[in-house]
Amino acid sequence: MNTVGIVARRKLWYLIGKLTLGVLFIIAGVGHFVATDFFLKIMPPYLPFHLTLVLVSGVIEIILGILLLVPRYSRLAAWGIIALLIAVFPANIHVYTHQELFPFPPLAHLLRLPLQGVLILWAFVYTRQ
Repeated sequence: MNTVGIVARRKLWYLIGKLTLGVLFIIAGVGHFVATDFFLKIMPPYLPFHLTLVLVSGVIEIILGILLLVPRYSRLAAWGIIALLIAVFPANIHVYTHQELFPFPPLAHLLRLPLQGVLILWAFVYTRQ
């Protein structure tokens, strides 16, 4: 394969990855409105305004997912996704330390924690111009 083909293939995977990440965030954001009770269970008890936080974070996920797909705003959206993933990490720790909230095997709860890191790295790819 020549250099032009390699570059074209790399660009294609870059765009597919960006589209996939954007759509995942849009779907996750919509999920906050469709399955609100599920997201309310994830909320650590020390945070106030659970319903408001669930709905606002859903709106933010939808907006960031859309903006990631808009070239002019994708870099800003990628940083926003990273910030959001860091902000919601305490909820993932809460779920791991309170596994009775969701009937999944303990390993599934444990694997969810490093998945945040994978998502952060995935978003980081789109912070560069």
